[in-house]
Amino acid sequence: MTRASRQRERERESIGEQGNSERVSTCPECGSDSVVKDADRGELVCDDCSLVVEEGNIDPGPEWRAFNHQERQKKSRVGAPTTKTMHDKGLTTTIDWKDKDAYGRSISSKKRSQMHRLRKWQERIRTKDAGERNLQFALSEVDRMASALGVPRSVREVASVIYRRALKDDLIRGRSIEGVATSALYAACRKQGIPRSLEEIADVSRVERKEIGRTYRYISQELGLEMEPVDPKKYVPRFCSELDLSGEVQTKAKEIIETTAEQGLLSGKSPTGYAAAAIYAASLLCNEKKTQREVADVAQVTEVTIRNRYQEQIEAMGIHN
Repeated sequence: MTRASRQRERERESIGEQGNSERVSTCPECGSDSVVKDADRGELVCDDCSLVVEEGNIDPGPEWRAFNHQERQKKSRVGAPTTKTMHDKGLTTTIDWKDKDAYGRSISSKKRSQMHRLRKWQERIRTKDAGERNLQFALSEVDRMASALGVPRSVREVASVIYRRALKDDLIRGRSIEGVATSALYAACRKQGIPRSLEEIADVSRVERKEIGRTYRYISQELGLEMEPVDPKKYVPRFCSELDLSGEVQTKAKEIIETTAEQGLLSGKSPTGYAAAAIYAASLLCNEKKTQREVADVAQVTEVTIRNRYQEQIEAMGIHN
């Protein structure tokens, strides 16, 4: 290899290294490590000597700009992202029901009849077999219950993934679709740190609490979900909000839970009942008294549970009522 060819080879290697903006870390002019990226101009610039190390970087973003959600929706030329909450993951064709053309004008009666027929067949062919129809029904149940519980979209996605895993491992055989879907939603709420009690889940479900608990234990064991115990403190803000209690009561209730849990009182106790008792005790200490019946109705536990947990907590705290 001649000297000239070796020089050209070194230049090509240098250009190849500079072509990857992640690997350019030093300035070839002054040797400084202060090479920064100018996003506005698409250049890599040395912060010390101002040498343009690389220019003309490829911008992977769109060629248009939008300053609010409406502009972004109007200019975007892609569809909605894929989602696990739909049986076909959202990769489908949707025929609008408005019977209007691209300009917003009403279509003729002949075209309207044709669109109605196309829409009907589109709904039929979206599910090719009984398995897909059952999956569509199960995911619609998850979406319905999640809306009733007021949980965020992320919980619905996790619940849909858990149900799909149960379906893939053939865990639904011999069990009701509603029961497995409800159990998947309950597991997703716990996974995402947004706990809902079995009573709350059963209220929006079409299956009984006992079946939900039994199915949840089965799928969590078979899928290896590794659930952590529910922290009673996560129930406190929601219960206090429904009882219209102040932030002072919330803080005091969390303090009671932390102090008594350190002494081992939480072991084997229901987290909802434990949180309800702490809120009741905190409301008395902060002079925002709520009756045991009011707290029990919000937490969906019995007054006896609150009384028992309340007595244990105030004794552990050294408070005399």
